[in-house]
Amino acid sequence: MKLSEFYYKLDEDLIAQHPAKHRDEARMMVLHRDKKKIEHKVFKDIIKYFDEGTVFIFNDTKVFPARLYGNKEKTGAQIEVFLLRELNSENKLWDVLVDPARKIRIGNKLYFGQNEGLVAEVIDNTTSRGRTVRFLYDGPYEEFKQKLLELGETPIPKHIIQRTVEPEDEDRYQTIFAQNEGAVAAPTAGLHFSRELLKRFEIKNIKQSFVTLHVGLGNFRQVEVEDLTKHKTDSEQIVITDETAKIVNTAKDNRKAICAVGTTVMRAIETSVSTQGYLSSFEGWTNKFIFPRYVFKVPTAMVTNFHLPLSTALMTAAAFAGFDFLMDAYKVAQKEKYNFGTYGDAMLIL
Repeated sequence: MKLSEFYYKLDEDLIAQHPAKHRDEARMMVLHRDKKKIEHKVFKDIIKYFDEGTVFIFNDTKVFPARLYGNKEKTGAQIEVFLLRELNSENKLWDVLVDPARKIRIGNKLYFGQNEGLVAEVIDNTTSRGRTVRFLYDGPYEEFKQKLLELGETPIPKHIIQRTVEPEDEDRYQTIFAQNEGAVAAPTAGLHFSRELLKRFEIKNIKQSFVTLHVGLGNFRQVEVEDLTKHKTDSEQIVITDETAKIVNTAKDNRKAICAVGTTVMRAIETSVSTQGYLSSFEGWTNKFIFPRYVFKVPTAMVTNFHLPLSTALMTAAAFAGFDFLMDAYKVAQKEKYNFGTYGDAMLIL
């Protein structure tokens, strides 16, 4: 498939700037792949589509306040630094994105906060926007990490363009089951799940399992090649436990539905699957890129959001729903005024 096939004209007014008032009350479009049928529901109706013994797989990564604003030495120019990945805790080395990148060179010092703030020195260029920095801090690591958390800002995406970060974002740009810190973007499909809904799952004996995929630079990297087979994604860290593999494989043996919550879960589980189609425990890295006509081995259903044009998440959703069916559904979504993007509405693909 070609990159240009995933372009569609999106009315910017449909890009959600705020989350739904209640997590589980966003709208939900339901796609039935077998009959090519579309339904319009509310997200908490999702429980009606699954029976006892169904397994939902969630991503329990936790977003940290990865966006810092600082100043360049001497000139005082404002610089935005986006923390991507900690490379070495002892030496306080981080891979970051900087903006504006053209002003930041090796050897520059960047200052964050007042007086008792932090100083970072640029030690390497990694990409056109990427740099490696060393934070110059002599205190204990725990104090350094606390300062990062205090100075950092919730990294809501740039497509939420009409406002600055607000107090609600600290809570709502995080799933209720977020546990393992390390992501620079939220696994957005999971944002729709409320504690009340998961309690209803428990009562109906719908099982919950968790993988960890720390969303990183790959979430921001644009596809720059027309031939999708030539696109290389950045590696992201994943963990799939023995317990999760056992829960999922038992459901598979019992012919129960297995629902992947989001494209990050899809990439994680499809990274570690046996030739027989069973999930294996795994701890490491994945650069898996899923696009049509990928053949899925594990999930029978998927929860996702309405993704922006040309995004890799859109390509993964199209691989699961079927390209033509998904793109037709997106036309319906715009006509029906669904909300798109991180804080947008949900899609259930059956």
